[in-house]
Amino acid sequence: MIAKVRAWARVHVDEDRYSPVGVAFHWTIAALVFFQLWWGWRMGGRPAGYDKLEAYELHSQVGLLILVLTLLRMAWRLVIPGPFNDADKPGWQSAAAHLTHFVFYACLVGLPLSGWAIWSAMAAEQGLSVSGVLPWPHLPLHELPRPLRWAVLEWGRHAHFALVLTLLALIPMHVGAALKHHFWDKDDVLAGMLPVSRSLVNRAREDLKHRPTPPRSPRPSNAG
Repeated sequence: MIAKVRAWARVHVDEDRYSPVGVAFHWTIAALVFFQLWWGWRMGGRPAGYDKLEAYELHSQVGLLILVLTLLRMAWRLVIPGPFNDADKPGWQSAAAHLTHFVFYACLVGLPLSGWAIWSAMAAEQGLSVSGVLPWPHLPLHELPRPLRWAVLEWGRHAHFALVLTLLALIPMHVGAALKHHFWDKDDVLAGMLPVSRSLVNRAREDLKHRPTPPRSPRPSNAG
């Protein structure tokens, strides 16, 4: 079975593209991360009450979904390595890209784990689930002494906040690097991850490059 999946994915990898499964993982997780950042900012300004508790519930459900998808994506990458693209060259840029991806994975795993610890220490009586569908257990923190649970809660909050700041710094760096590789270096990194064929992306880039600049209208003379 694994051999058949690898053979199917190899068709895309040989074209310097990620497999459709890898592309789906990437863009789905990216969309969920943007939602979480926006929702986390929005719910922080809500007054205490039932609406805020519901907002935290949704935040936890989406966070656990990101955790599951990230772990599945990591497993997929172990079975189906990505393509060797133009950015995989010896030098600091390749090392920086690998470091950035490692920190991304640390954030995508660490944020849900710290949120899981916060929820388990703060509201063990409230149920957890993945996307509101799959039940998720609490961490065994409710039996700890109250001071220790408060310590876990504070640690989780600080870790969560630090990871959010790290993610906010990484996202523009990642997007900027992808655009630089695509438009400046003419590499195939972005084209290999977009959910369209590489030929369409390259054709659009070439059309944009060779598009004639419309003539400018002469400015009226101010001489009187």
